[in-house]
Amino acid sequence: MTTVFEYTVGDAFLTMLWFFLFFIWIWLLISVFSDIFRSDDLGGWGKALWTVFVIFLPYLGVFVYLIARGKKMGEHAVREHARQEQHMREYVQSVAGSGGGGSSAAQEIERLHQLKNQGAITDDEFQAAKAKLLV
Repeated sequence: MTTVFEYTVGDAFLTMLWFFLFFIWIWLLISVFSDIFRSDDLGGWGKALWTVFVIFLPYLGVFVYLIARGKKMGEHAVREHARQEQHMREYVQSVAGSGGGGSSAAQEIERLHQLKNQGAITDDEFQAAKAKLLV
């Protein structure tokens, strides 16, 4: 009979190992289900069959899914990462372009140069406005 005082370091290690394996299993299930539902190359019936297979025979279903569609799963992850990175780049460029940074100052100097060439402003006014933009 095991009591609280007989719980050894080995028992603690085995408990941590089982928790670790349990959380890996949960992560695998979530990954497989999310890939099933975001796959645009699977039709509705294919998604339904994979879902039923994974629900009723979870270990076999997950392992068969990883073997059969593991490469597609990786491709979906890479595509999703690239999409998120593109959205991030677009956001950063839109914020940097409208924040009064280098591109808007350069555009303003170009506009001032055109005004100077048209004779709307003098050379001294152009230099003063340019210095103000560059500071």
